Amino acid sequence: MAEELTPETPEETEEQAIKQRKNGLYPGVSDELAENMKSGWADTELHGLKPIAQADKTAARRAALSARFPGERLVIPAGKLKTRSNDTEYSFRASTEYAYLTGDQTQDGVLVLEPTADGHEATIYLLPRSDRGNGEFWLDGQGELWVGRRHSLTEAEQLLGIPAKDVRELADALREATGPVRAVRGHDAGIEAALTDKVTAERDEELRVYLSEARLIKDSFEIAELEKACASTARGFEDVVKVLDKAEATSERYIEGTFFLRARVEGNDIGYGSICAAGPHATTLHWVRNDGDVRSGDLLLLDAGVETTELYTADITRTLPINGRYTELQRKIYDAVYEAQEAGIAAVKPGAAYRDFHDAAQRVLAEKLVEWGLVEGPVERVLELGLQRRWTLHGTGHMLGMDVHDCAAARTEAYVDTTLAPGMCLTVEPGLYFQADDLTVPEEYRGIGVRIEDDILVTEDGNRNLSEGLPRRADEVEAWMAALKG
Repeated sequence: MAEELTPETPEETEEQAIKQRKNGLYPGVSDELAENMKSGWADTELHGLKPIAQADKTAARRAALSARFPGERLVIPAGKLKTRSNDTEYSFRASTEYAYLTGDQTQDGVLVLEPTADGHEATIYLLPRSDRGNGEFWLDGQGELWVGRRHSLTEAEQLLGIPAKDVRELADALREATGPVRAVRGHDAGIEAALTDKVTAERDEELRVYLSEARLIKDSFEIAELEKACASTARGFEDVVKVLDKAEATSERYIEGTFFLRARVEGNDIGYGSICAAGPHATTLHWVRNDGDVRSGDLLLLDAGVETTELYTADITRTLPINGRYTELQRKIYDAVYEAQEAGIAAVKPGAAYRDFHDAAQRVLAEKLVEWGLVEGPVERVLELGLQRRWTLHGTGHMLGMDVHDCAAARTEAYVDTTLAPGMCLTVEPGLYFQADDLTVPEEYRGIGVRIEDDILVTEDGNRNLSEGLPRRADEVEAWMAALKG
């Protein structure tokens, strides 16, 4: 990795650094070289660009936002790069709120809705093309020579359908602005500092909650993206099954890397840290270390999702026999979870209470635990006291979309206490987990964890399983694995 031309003292501010670059004060940069780098570059402006595919959808989302907060300035940042270590950064992922309203994924971007007499005027503030006259494009670590070309403001306007301005002018403009302001916090400290005296935590939280609840119902573009994410994820699971022998020779990391390759080739990234949990690691709900052994005879709990280039993620789990065949006990536990998931999916329909699918799945699992003698019945007593939760552990699902746990800031009455409606997308993911040190269950149960998870779209007449391309029934899983390994 090439090292940037940097100031002699790392504590210099960005303003000072740019000033030094202009004045030719960097070691190894002569006046002649600085002058030479200013000219001799071709015009690369792109013309006749077509709007992005979701431009009409993002415009409708902004219009709904405008109607909700009339007469108020609304500020929604994309976010900044985050340092991973020293002078390297994590890959940038725009804030969900910003990407939802603009379709843009540019770091440092900010969407501002300025109040007008009849609504709002939207402006997107972005970094323009790197300046070649002052050396920014080759002396700045975020210049285009280092990180690649970005769109000009004119190009951005054509693509996004929003007037674009230089984001470097925004902080001063916000400091001078008057009138009520709301901002999405937690993504851009500089923008928040410019608004310190103009916003309140309560008002900003109302904006965040609104934008979370606005995503509860997916539009046609979003549904298509979720379908795409599920299809890519299914192919990623197939990739994993084909290399289980190599994972046995190495570790869970081989599984993680195999799925990640599919996510990067067909999408933007993984939607969350892949859980590649073999053997007793399957009883740890968020096992993302993925450094354990993969052994024939054990189960692999693979919980992973591809995030599309438009930032919509799948969230699918399958629990697979590493050698291709479930043992009798593994199959008994797996079939119980499958039955619970079937009951949960059947409860997903318009007009049903959101909690119904969880209650349906938990009842089946409680019945099985009583039947196996692991907890004393009757079932109603078990459910009333929540005794099954020692082994079921978690809720049976959550909303899904641009975030794997989508709409997380929504009010209780708009989410878990609401009724389901067409366009909602949620996961149904019951599980049973018998910890390796759980002395309340027979020894043969210990270290077995099973979860089955699918992405379910609420439709006008029921539901549709977006991840049905991956088999779920035990015999179908075995046949699918055999065909892939064959």
